[in-house]
Amino acid sequence: MLQANQKIVPHLWYDKEAKEAAEFYASIFPDSKITNVTTIHDTPSGDSDIVTFELWGQKFMAISAGPHFKINPSVSFIVNFDPSRVEDASEKIEEVWNKLSDGGTALMPFDQYPFSEKYGWIQDKYGLSWQLMLTNPEGEERPEIVPSLLFVGDQCGNAEEAMQFYLSVFKNSKQGHLARYPKGMEPDKEGTVMFSDFSLENLWFAAMDSAHKHNFSFNEAISFMVYCDTQEEIDYYWEKLSAVPEAEQCGWLKDKFGISWQIVPTKMDEMMSKGTPEQLARLTEAFLKMKKFDLATLQKAYKG
Repeated sequence: MLQANQKIVPHLWYDKEAKEAAEFYASIFPDSKITNVTTIHDTPSGDSDIVTFELWGQKFMAISAGPHFKINPSVSFIVNFDPSRVEDASEKIEEVWNKLSDGGTALMPFDQYPFSEKYGWIQDKYGLSWQLMLTNPEGEERPEIVPSLLFVGDQCGNAEEAMQFYLSVFKNSKQGHLARYPKGMEPDKEGTVMFSDFSLENLWFAAMDSAHKHNFSFNEAISFMVYCDTQEEIDYYWEKLSAVPEAEQCGWLKDKFGISWQIVPTKMDEMMSKGTPEQLARLTEAFLKMKKFDLATLQKAYKG
C-alpha cells in the first residue's frame, strides 16, 4: 500500500546502474514498479538518469551520477516477510534470497537465528544490502521494508542519541522497540543499542550499534530525501540537520552522525517528470548552483 505522500524517500547513488538496479529490484519484490525515469544533462557527472520506483509499495529514488560514492552495508534494508500478511512467506523469503544472491555476497548466511526462524543478510550485485527476515506475526506490525542504520567505528554507541535526535527534529514521529546489548557480548558494550526502531513521518527506520570491525561508514551513496511543501519547511530541516558545511550542495546535507539527507521541494518531482528538455536544462542549471534549495528561484528557472 503506497502512501501517496511519502515524505521521506530513500535515495540510492549508483555509478551508471540506477535504472538497471531499480528494474532488478522491481522484478524481485511484490507490488513494485518503476514510476519514472528522467535523464538530466550537463551535470558534473555528465548525463544522469534519475529513477523513481516503488518496492513493496514504498517509494525509492536512484540516480546514476558517477563513481563518487559507493553503497556499503552501513545502511541496509530490512525486509519483513510476515506470514500473517504474506502468502507462502516462508517460500517467498527463500525465493527473494536466491534472486538477491545472484552475483551477491552473504554478510550473514540465510539460516535460523534466535530472533527469526529464517534470516539472512545479503549484499547484492549492485552493492546494496538487504536483511531478509521471516517475522513473528505476534509482534507489532511493521512495514515490509525498513531502512536500517548501522552505527560503527567512531559512530558506534551513537544509535540511541541519533534516534532521539531524529525523533525531536521530525514532528510526526514515534519510538518503537529498544533492545540493548547485555553483558558478555564483547566487543559490543553493555547498554549500547542491539536493535531499535522508530518512525519518522510514517517511515520506519531501524538503528543499531556494532563495535565489530567494519571497513565502511555512512556516506552519500544512501541518503534520505525529505519532501517539503514550503520554503519555511526547507529552512527548518536544513537548519536542524546540517552539521557539515562542506557537504552542503544541491539540496544535500550531512548531519552530525554522518548520515546524508536531501531537503527538496515537493514540487521538484513534478517539475522533473513533466518538464520539457528546456525546462529541465534551466532547472538543472539553477539547482547546481545552490546549496540549500530556494523554491522561488527554482520555480522561476523552470517557468523561464
